[in-house]
Amino acid sequence: MSLQFRRNADGTVTGRNENNGFTVTHADEEEVKRQLYEDAGWEYTPPPPPVPPGHHRFLLVHEEDEGDCGFGDERYAGLRASPPEGCVPVDRGCFALECRRPGRTLLDAVAGTVAEIRRAHGVVMNAVRTDGRSGEWPDADTGSADVAEGVAHLVLTAAHRSRRLGYGRKDLVRLLDATGIE
Repeated sequence: MSLQFRRNADGTVTGRNENNGFTVTHADEEEVKRQLYEDAGWEYTPPPPPVPPGHHRFLLVHEEDEGDCGFGDERYAGLRASPPEGCVPVDRGCFALECRRPGRTLLDAVAGTVAEIRRAHGVVMNAVRTDGRSGEWPDADTGSADVAEGVAHLVLTAAHRSRRLGYGRKDLVRLLDATGIE
């Protein structure tokens, strides 16, 4: 089944169920999603309420390329018992934290949380996820939080994979510096 969403020039959103042709247009994007999910026979869960200004919502994940990283793994015992303020441990097939944390930007909030967890518990959270995102990289027009979350995910994943391949911080910084990023 394929559900597609399109933002229209007049500010409305059109959703279409490609399997049966059901189409709906509405000014409220969530109403379009609700109706399409209902048509498809799927359960619709409305988005959580917005976070206060200066706070960001994200899901930090610890994954291993090989081996067990299940929620009940003993190395997460301290983190389950004492997560960072604003984070709640959750089982997502691996250990994860649903976080609502302060930060100037989403990247600041993620970086501060990852560093706090590493210092306090010795666990390096190596991915950021958003429920419902099918791909690793969001469209640029989906909003700055989605784009920032994609950047955070790619950087954490790159750091994790680089370390497993024998590359260190200096190698990654050299690569970033070579791009000319300011």
